Amino acid sequence: QLQLVESGGGLVQPGGSLRLSCAASGFTLDDYAIGWFRQAPGKEREGLLCISTSGGTTNYADSVKGRFTISRDNAKNTVYLQMNSLRPEDTAVYYCAKAALGCMRVVYEYDVWGQGTQVTVSS
Repeated sequence: QLQLVESGGGLVQPGGSLRLSCAASGFTLDDYAIGWFRQAPGKEREGLLCISTSGGTTNYADSVKGRFTISRDNAKNTVYLQMNSLRPEDTAVYYCAKAALGCMRVVYEYDVWGQGTQVTVSS
């Protein structure tokens, strides 16, 4: 069974940092492109970044450019989302997902999703 599990969310003050993890089971992460998304209350799920099988990264959201980075540890079969300079508007549930093909911005191009991890940015 293909499964993704996110962890690392929590409450952080504005300006702080968090690193989210996305651990895979049932498949090898570096065989697929993996994306990070987020969904705030009342809003659509938003594509943030994606890492390809070759390790190249793509940023889909101008709002996180220069603050968020995506990386992968093949030995741990885990993809990370490093989030710096966090803002209250970054508050959302964050999801990782496996792409059916290569990196794409849209939700429907991803076929395996984690359960999400809550990130709250507040003083």
